[in-house]
Amino acid sequence: MRILLVEDDPLVSDAIVRGLATAGYVVDAVTDAESVQGRLDTTHYDLAIVDLGLPGEDGFTLVRRLRRDGSPLPLLIVTARDGLDDRVNALDLGADDYLVKPFALPELAARCRALIRRATAAAANEMVVGRLRIDLAGRRAIDDAGRVLELTRREWSILECLAHHSGRVVSKERLIQAIVSWDEEISGNAIEVHVSRLRAKLGDAATVRGIRGLGYRLDDA
Repeated sequence: MRILLVEDDPLVSDAIVRGLATAGYVVDAVTDAESVQGRLDTTHYDLAIVDLGLPGEDGFTLVRRLRRDGSPLPLLIVTARDGLDDRVNALDLGADDYLVKPFALPELAARCRALIRRATAAAANEMVVGRLRIDLAGRRAIDDAGRVLELTRREWSILECLAHHSGRVVSKERLIQAIVSWDEEISGNAIEVHVSRLRAKLGDAATVRGIRGLGYRLDDA
């Protein structure tokens, strides 16, 4: 899943990017609110993490603008401001969660999972498709024999993206955005290779169907 980070402190930004990458997320980072809309116009994001103390337009104004413009993007505030008024103001403006710095990276990752689940109507950290059990928190796929599938990072990211849209077609472009950041490049042919390898590992537990001209869909085998 892909996250947009809006944070002007390079040390904090780097720590979040690296920490969430370890948790399986692709994270793109910008340093100011003015850069956000351009990114949203060209890239699909599952979540945005927003600092309040940004240069120029602050985090409050960014949240207000996004909600005014009708953006449904889940918004997680991360800030050193721990006052009640700040928390209430951010949530009333449309933020979905509020986390005070300093925080533990596992908690940040857990909050990201919760917000993405809520946005995709997944009520729990575990999903079942066919005879495949998908443990989102543990980042594991388990077949009906109890075998944990050995998936690469990109294979897992493709499976996770498809699982969150189970029964619906996901475009090849959307899958590319789910597995690579701005400074990486990957071709549509490479996606086909990753999907082919994922299919082989899923066996008869579930299947990834190719829908000609549209993309891929995760179905029962």
